[in-house]
Amino acid sequence: MNIEMLNLLDRFYAMIWPMLRISAFLAFSSIFSIRAVSLRIRLSISIVLTIFLSLHMDIPRIDPVTAEGLKEIVNQLFVGLVMALVMQISSAAIVVAGQAVSGSMGLSMANMVDPTFGNVPVISQFFTILGTLVFLSIGGHLIVFGLLLESFTLFPIGKSMLTQDLLGKITAWGALMFVSALLISLPVVITLLFVNIGVGFITRAAPSLNIFSVGLPALLIAGFVVLWLSIPSVIQRIAWLWVQTFNQMRSLLTGG
Repeated sequence: MNIEMLNLLDRFYAMIWPMLRISAFLAFSSIFSIRAVSLRIRLSISIVLTIFLSLHMDIPRIDPVTAEGLKEIVNQLFVGLVMALVMQISSAAIVVAGQAVSGSMGLSMANMVDPTFGNVPVISQFFTILGTLVFLSIGGHLIVFGLLLESFTLFPIGKSMLTQDLLGKITAWGALMFVSALLISLPVVITLLFVNIGVGFITRAAPSLNIFSVGLPALLIAGFVVLWLSIPSVIQRIAWLWVQTFNQMRSLLTGG
């Protein structure tokens, strides 16, 4: 009986480390932490991936109540949070792009409550849904799960991840958020800039015209038309952003 309890405890110590990393990633990543993916689904995915890992790789036995075990708990949570942060920054870039388009169209006050980012403009909500569909269409969930499982080989349990090089890469990736948002929103923003210039010339030539009664409907109509025409370009740019996200996650794990 004691031998069986010791064997069960040994297996528990072996499964707790991958469980921590996987759970931290699923809890804080942008796609898997939305309200549509319930806690029960995330917990089921974590258990399945943990059992799969425990059957295909040797996991070091570390007592979680010792000082080394507490350090490893923080380390595994940190690895999962870093991988989730990369995806959060990509989703934030999509939201920033929607905010830029909404501001150009005059829809900044038309907000919706997003459970992840709070109150965001309706165009940002539309871009977020579009980004989620693009992520699933290119098989992003499978790629992310593959990277998550591969992280235990590229970055094994017991190795510290907190380095100065890691902080520099995260900072550079955060700067790319604004570049990606600019690329996604560029077609609509540039077109509406010229529409604004045209409305300005019209109101200058005919001062009796009310700029609010002429300019706002023109911006809304032009904005929706250009947004509809630029959807293929927006989808390509969002797909490029997700590909860069996967490359960045792998780069952080390999140190390349």
